[in-house]
Amino acid sequence: MSKKAESLAVARSVERVAALVLGGGRGARLYPLTAERAKPAVPLCGRYRLVDIPLSNCIHSGVNNIFVLTQFNSASLHRHINETYKFDVFSGGFVEICAAEQTTESGDWFQGTADAVRKHLRHIRNRRPSFYLILSGDQLYRMDYRTLLETHLRHKADITVSTLPVTREAARAFGIMHVNPTGRITRFVEKPQSEAELSSLVTSPTLFKQFGLKVDEGRDYLASMGVYVFSADVLEETLEREKDWIDFGQHVIPKTLKTRTVCAHLFDGFWEDIGTVRSYYEVSLSMTAPMSPFDFHDANHTIYSRPRYLAGSRIQGGAIDDCIICEGSHVGKAKITKSIIGIRSVIHSGVTIDRSIVMGGDYYEGDPHAPLPAKGTSIPMGIGQNTVISGAIVDKNARIGKNVVIRGSQDLQDYSGDGFAIRDGIVIVLKGAVIPDGMHIG
Repeated sequence: MSKKAESLAVARSVERVAALVLGGGRGARLYPLTAERAKPAVPLCGRYRLVDIPLSNCIHSGVNNIFVLTQFNSASLHRHINETYKFDVFSGGFVEICAAEQTTESGDWFQGTADAVRKHLRHIRNRRPSFYLILSGDQLYRMDYRTLLETHLRHKADITVSTLPVTREAARAFGIMHVNPTGRITRFVEKPQSEAELSSLVTSPTLFKQFGLKVDEGRDYLASMGVYVFSADVLEETLEREKDWIDFGQHVIPKTLKTRTVCAHLFDGFWEDIGTVRSYYEVSLSMTAPMSPFDFHDANHTIYSRPRYLAGSRIQGGAIDDCIICEGSHVGKAKITKSIIGIRSVIHSGVTIDRSIVMGGDYYEGDPHAPLPAKGTSIPMGIGQNTVISGAIVDKNARIGKNVVIRGSQDLQDYSGDGFAIRDGIVIVLKGAVIPDGMHIG
């Protein structure tokens, strides 16, 4: 098939794609950021939510039939999606929320990624898609899914798995595969641990070169990104027949290798799985660097989020270096370095913030529509005078008093306190917490 014919086939096929964004996981490893919200609703870089990444990728790829499968702590996720993603009435596009529900066939929660899709097939298949695009709601990357669909069509595949090169150390946390020279996956192991198994899964440099990938030394393994394309009949038949297959990585992909044509789509752009507090913290702060690994300023691939119509931020003196300062914030004479300051943040004079994420607020102090503060609370929202914060995450609507010291450190043990927690050496001030004047944490 000529390149022009391939492009035409992809353009016609993308209209028949149903994207399924998996947003139902408990997010235990991101706790306490997921104490009151679903993982895809966790704020990202001050003004976005994690779910905005796959939804924006879909929109830029021309995939406008999108289902978001939700389960735990989903209220704020539902609200964000409903207030953000509104398609033109003539486009036929939509973002539809599929919440976990009880039916006559099943009354239990989603048991895994594949089980979540199985339990909603009766709703989704009514749209009569030809292809299903399965996406995760907690990853940071930029991809044109039409290239993935093109690989699927070119190989006449039943299933196509998007994959990228990773190091031996990282391979232990992913599904790792062998791919033959035709692009077909011949072996798939979910989270290999033993040294012998890891050694047997190395991909040869010749294969990377054949597929046009310039791979850094040490990235010798092909890992699944958790991004899949299924031909519709294959997914529907498989999930309806194999009721015990509850997860795509553990069951569906490895167990279909001999009976289906399962191919790899090789990807070598920036991609991060934001699964732990440490990875969330490090990936977020990497965005403050002059040459950040992921560009939110790319005019050709905007990351969409909820329009808030906030005023510009006011910054009154102080020193700010390598930071992201989001709209609607008021920053006094403070020193802020290598940090993210989220929307509606209030930071008073004398404050020092270093290598930290301040998520800001859902509302301003005194907003008539805001919930009332806890009885007896006199500390206003924001960060009080002369407070020092480093190595920390301050969740939304926190009230931190004057002369507070919060210091994260790799030497700290995990701990849960009153209004804060320590995870992976990072101090997390909980959403809506009140930290009194003069308190020291860390």
